Amino acid sequence: MRPYFLSLWPRVIGVLAIPAIAGVLWAYLLSGQDAAANMEMPVRLDMEDAATAPDGDVAPETQLERIFADIEAMRLAAALERTENLIQRHPNYRLAYLIQGDLLLARAHPLENFGDAHDAPPEQVADLRAEAIVRLRGYRNKPSANDVPRYLLQMNDSQRHAIVIDTQKSRLYLYQNVREQPPRLVADYYVSQGKLGADKRIQGDRRTPLGVYHVTAHIPREKLPDLYGHGAFPINYPNEWDRRQGKSGSGIWLHGTPSDTYSRPPQASDGCVVLTNPDFDALGENVQIGLTPVIISHGVEWLSPEDWRRERAALRQNIEAWRADWESRDSERYLAHYARSFKNRQHDFQSFAAQKRAVNQGKEWITIKLENLSIFRNPGKEELAVVTFDQDYASNNLTHRMKKRQYWRRENDQWKIVYEGDA
Repeated sequence: MRPYFLSLWPRVIGVLAIPAIAGVLWAYLLSGQDAAANMEMPVRLDMEDAATAPDGDVAPETQLERIFADIEAMRLAAALERTENLIQRHPNYRLAYLIQGDLLLARAHPLENFGDAHDAPPEQVADLRAEAIVRLRGYRNKPSANDVPRYLLQMNDSQRHAIVIDTQKSRLYLYQNVREQPPRLVADYYVSQGKLGADKRIQGDRRTPLGVYHVTAHIPREKLPDLYGHGAFPINYPNEWDRRQGKSGSGIWLHGTPSDTYSRPPQASDGCVVLTNPDFDALGENVQIGLTPVIISHGVEWLSPEDWRRERAALRQNIEAWRADWESRDSERYLAHYARSFKNRQHDFQSFAAQKRAVNQGKEWITIKLENLSIFRNPGKEELAVVTFDQDYASNNLTHRMKKRQYWRRENDQWKIVYEGDA
């Protein structure tokens, strides 16, 4: 059975009325949708890139912007030609079929709504309208070269890239590690999230989690149902902090789309982050299993390079002070770095402090070396940082190497450790 959008063709072929569109592009997109009312949209499109590359050489999202730029400029024939080219290259792109149908109907009468055919399924049209808006908004509001995600304070030398996901904008940003410099944006993609939005709390709530995670595995398409498209990258939800907050659930993945679907609406999964298959493949070339961080936020906080350096230096200074105070064997100076609310899998603060004081009595000397340090700010109002490193411990009676993860929280203008354990 043909998609509904293809069924528009027989109704409009042969209509030769003068083209007309009611209102500007944004009225066309936003009409009749309260959900889109709060979305900030520019007044006009910049046509700078309109002729920089042939349509067949550009990404679908760039092509989509060109189509809407043509619509706004009343170049409906050009818009239709671009849309047909997009459909030819991506025949399962449902949004393109809806735009095509509207452009054909515009030959007969002014368009009052996006998806103007009266028998269009309202839920499908609403989903496609939402997708069009967030795609266009993301494309037109890319971060500038001077915008740095607050979360990426330090990647270790082995981490080539980091992923930052903005659930508010349905956008995934890929950043390259530039060592001692702010990370550099190298790509961004449209994504779908949970049907009920973000901030996952419990199993089955159909929400996407917010926090600092990392990719734990790659599942190839051959081992998955068609629903997951070209493959999946599971992440470590729930992490240590999630479990401490009582959050539950599992099976949160980054994955592709079914073979009969180019993309899914902005809120369409059971909690996973979903990319188109071409975008999933492109992203996958830069993912390192066990290394690539995935930070998911509901609205990205941006820093200037100067503020990024300042926040980074402050946390590094606290971590170094903690290391040096441990080496000093002064138990009270060392324990001053821990919050009274500290808790890990074995201890609360009181039992942890008692153990450390007892251990230090048997030490004549201690050396601590930290390598492969990474520092990621946790999204949200709470000032929380996730610190991971390889720790080399040596003393007069013990040597030990481990990968450690700490959660530092800012309390009364001081950074304190609230959790630490194996990573």
